[in-house]
Amino acid sequence: MANTAFSPTNSVTVTTADKFIPDIWSDEIVAAYKKNLVLANLVMKMNFKGKKGDTVHIPAPTRGTANAKLATDAVTLIAATESEVTISINKHYEYSRLIEDIVEAQALNSMRNFYTSDAGYALARQVDTDLVQLGRSANGGTAGAAAYAAAYIGGDGTTAYVAANNNESALTDASIRRTIQRLDDNDTPMDNRFFLIPPSSRNTLMGLARYTEQAFVGNGNAIRTGEIGNLYGIPVFTSSNADTTSGSGAARVCLMGHKDAMVLVEQVGIRSQVQYKQEYLATLFTSDTLYGVAALRNAATVGAAKSSAMFALAVPA
Repeated sequence: MANTAFSPTNSVTVTTADKFIPDIWSDEIVAAYKKNLVLANLVMKMNFKGKKGDTVHIPAPTRGTANAKLATDAVTLIAATESEVTISINKHYEYSRLIEDIVEAQALNSMRNFYTSDAGYALARQVDTDLVQLGRSANGGTAGAAAYAAAYIGGDGTTAYVAANNNESALTDASIRRTIQRLDDNDTPMDNRFFLIPPSSRNTLMGLARYTEQAFVGNGNAIRTGEIGNLYGIPVFTSSNADTTSGSGAARVCLMGHKDAMVLVEQVGIRSQVQYKQEYLATLFTSDTLYGVAALRNAATVGAAKSSAMFALAVPA
């Protein structure tokens, strides 16, 4: 019998099996994620991708002092016992959708666009939330406590905020200048500072003539980064994700600080994966990230190794 070449005419091809070949939207989701980050773009970021371990140790050395050199005397030795800050990489969040084949076949492309944007937004909001809540430990406050016992009221930047008394007050110029002084008193570098405010405080600023001038309004960065202007050399960002206190009045929190006040450690950046689930005739789509956050400079004592580089102001919602 003569040999004939095998020439199938009914093969399963990428065209006929198109509905079973899911798209990986990784690049689009990463773009959406980065677009929706606010505070994460303003603080220290450490890349821990591909490295093993669940804890990062960052030295927090004590600043030394200069000593007068006296004739014939030996130099004065500095021998401080240094401390450290540890960051636990323990935050793993995911966003998942199970998309049935009938939906994949019949839905408009706008569905994919929505899921892409929504995945990036959801994960970005979670990262920013974890960073925003580090403000609870600002100026020696209790980490994780929404009472913000170490915060000040927005009206003067001097009066202590008491959640039980609902004594928050609207942001004022005097309060902003007083908070800047607190950073200055702690030898916080002038560059890389930020001021994160809730929408209510943006509303307050828009009612003050000096903050609606071109010098404050800036060049339109609010559309791209949330930056709405510049106060005394400090970029101002507005975010609906600004923290809320535990007081019955549900005050919102403005956070003024420096890039080195907190850190974000990424061990697994935003990634997207798909798996076809034959038992459901559907495609499982998941996007996730693994990271850790920590406050680096939040000691209430002026001049301490970790003197606070961020301060919280309580304002009405």
